[in-house]
Amino acid sequence: MRKITLTLLLILFIAGSSVFAQKSYSSGGYGHTLNLGLGIGGYSGYYHYSGHSLPVFSINYEFDVARNFTLAPFALFSSYRDYYKDGNYKYYYRQTIIPVGVKGTYYFDQILGAGSAWDFYLAGSLGFVIARESWDDGQAYDTYYSGVSPLFLDLHVGTEYHLSKKVGLFLDLSTGVSTIGLAIH
Repeated sequence: MRKITLTLLLILFIAGSSVFAQKSYSSGGYGHTLNLGLGIGGYSGYYHYSGHSLPVFSINYEFDVARNFTLAPFALFSSYRDYYKDGNYKYYYRQTIIPVGVKGTYYFDQILGAGSAWDFYLAGSLGFVIARESWDDGQAYDTYYSGVSPLFLDLHVGTEYHLSKKVGLFLDLSTGVSTIGLAIH
């Protein structure tokens, strides 16, 4: 499963860099931006054992597709350790959840009359979730819970403040995983 995921991400990055139009930052283009974020959240169903939101690391790379619109291949990573109690025995396990897919973003800077230091956007993410569980007894397997789809869907609203033409700070609030982070243009 890891080889398939890495191959899909590589294809998305290669396709994006060769197909999508390039725009410079000064002409209103938003692409060619690496976004690295940390946040909290969860993908409904995959975090039911933990009972709370978990830390999440996010990474995506935006490509300009049309004026004020980008696509970004993304990956999120979250992992936690917990236990299952059966009588007097505790069985410990680690669960790792990795959603991967594409995030489409529309920027409203022109409509809102935002200055060059700010970006405002709405976005949607679509992909699939890779979930893996490993137990103390050495058993490891891919996990899909009954009634939970491996489909990943998330809606976002966010902003970025540009510290310079090359670096910005962003806040991305979403229906699943909200993050703050660094944008490298």
